Amino acid sequence: MALIVQKYGGTSVGDVDRIKNVARRCIEAQKAGHDVVVVVSAMSGETNRLLKLVSQVTERPNEREQDVVVATGEQVSIGLVALAIQSMRAKATSFLGHQVRILTDSTFSKARIRSIDAERIHQALSKKHIAVIAGFQGVDEDGNVTTLGRGGSDTTAVAVAAALKADACEIYTDVDGVYTCDPNVVPVARKLDKISYEEMLELASLGAKVLQIRSVEFAMKYKVPLWVKSSFSDDAGTLVCEEDRSMEEVVVSGIAYDKNEAKIAIRGVPDIPGVAAKIFGALDQKSIVVDLIVQNVSLNGKTDLTFTVGKADFVKARDAVKKLVKQIKAEGFDFDDQIAKISIVGVGMRNHSGVAAKMFQVLSKERINIQMISTSEIKVSCVIHANYTELAVRALHTAFGLDRKVDVAAAG
Repeated sequence: MALIVQKYGGTSVGDVDRIKNVARRCIEAQKAGHDVVVVVSAMSGETNRLLKLVSQVTERPNEREQDVVVATGEQVSIGLVALAIQSMRAKATSFLGHQVRILTDSTFSKARIRSIDAERIHQALSKKHIAVIAGFQGVDEDGNVTTLGRGGSDTTAVAVAAALKADACEIYTDVDGVYTCDPNVVPVARKLDKISYEEMLELASLGAKVLQIRSVEFAMKYKVPLWVKSSFSDDAGTLVCEEDRSMEEVVVSGIAYDKNEAKIAIRGVPDIPGVAAKIFGALDQKSIVVDLIVQNVSLNGKTDLTFTVGKADFVKARDAVKKLVKQIKAEGFDFDDQIAKISIVGVGMRNHSGVAAKMFQVLSKERINIQMISTSEIKVSCVIHANYTELAVRALHTAFGLDRKVDVAAAG
């Protein structure tokens, strides 16, 4: 007997038939002798619908009130899933974030989980109920509804699994595992049987949509065995786990891309101590997450500072920089929201040289200009023009030997 946390995304509960399918899967797991906790997202498209309503009311919404609106999507889902389970003669109880007491900070729209009170979940399980928990939402110290940001239901599921000391956390989505690249862009991408927490963390942070980055952080911190599976098949999926020796033999495990970034360059920045701190401190005060940063060599006491932010924060960042340019006496600034970040990831990079050089050669051969570069022990990222995203990804996927072998005879 095991304690299993299952998470179902928006496509998995997209309509009544799919909700019934989720209910059947939960009951099957319980009948197999397991205690089952289910974390559910809003129905597919519902969060976007709610955000559109907000935008029709105001262009610059108060984020506290916006959270009140968008958190309602999960309330509908958990109620329907619990009802579906009950209709199949099993027991279920639904819980909103504040009922489980998923305590977060007060950063509305992208709150971070501080703690989870698992007592009510344990009570439900002791009565042989399937606990159905709303993903994506929590409550702060003052009782305000908060949301965890896009993909936050993954984070809820892993955090709940950690709090319960669950034997496994299964993330059910519309794909059957983690692939070497997005199969929609690279049709010959391969499904991985397993991948390390560290590689998955990099891929998630670099644009891979299969798992939300904070969910992987939780899983790695608390060593939660994390499975990525499809809610529409019985495929074994991909296990996200601790690194082992076999993973080090593969130089590049996957390729990620992200078109949801924008670039801001501040020109003629005075090259004196404290200026960078003032710039990025101002952005931090507005909860703007900065990704890549490049500073040019100083010339005549001036330098150029270029960085990228998520497109969701672009307007806020641009407005902040507009004020900062005057305060720090810079010469001006430019921005570009037509960029993409292409990244190669693999724990094997630690033991192999020439990986970055090979990436640059591949992009050069395709006549793709590199605007920014960032590296770590297990990843290399390049910022390029968004128009070349698919070309770059496919070329790199092939160059690093990640293409799935196609059975020519079968294909014929």
